[in-house]
Amino acid sequence: MKKFLLIVSLAFTAMTFAQDAKINWLTLDQALEMQQKNPKPIFMDIYTEWCGPCKMLDKNTFSDPAVIAEINSKYYAVKFNGEGNEVVHYKGETFSNPGYDPNKKTSRNSMHEFTKKMEVKGYPSMYILDENGNEQKLILGYYKPEELLNELKS
Repeated sequence: MKKFLLIVSLAFTAMTFAQDAKINWLTLDQALEMQQKNPKPIFMDIYTEWCGPCKMLDKNTFSDPAVIAEINSKYYAVKFNGEGNEVVHYKGETFSNPGYDPNKKTSRNSMHEFTKKMEVKGYPSMYILDENGNEQKLILGYYKPEELLNELKS
């Protein structure tokens, strides 16, 4: 009986941990700084507040335990609002969004200068940056968990 209770307790703990697991999102500046100390690729999700497929990625794909484990173990994860007002430092340049309107933060807003630099054509745009912060791969649009895992592993 004690063995049974121990197994049930361990299973419950594992399920609770799996439900609480999340991608460790960083800013781009944080990820680039961490890359200097411990080189590994960056997985970057460029999204907007009004983008339906972006919200589906958050709800369905970025909450999947296998996707969370893959991204957290192999990448620095960056979540970047393509129309936000965050200041970004990348490759010796500073990018901002001078046209940002705080009254439009949940609707279409001005495109961020970094979004233009990355030549984003649609949302969501997910990028893999290599260990030196250079663009390696673009993953455009909504991906189901198993589809994104295939892209991350290829």
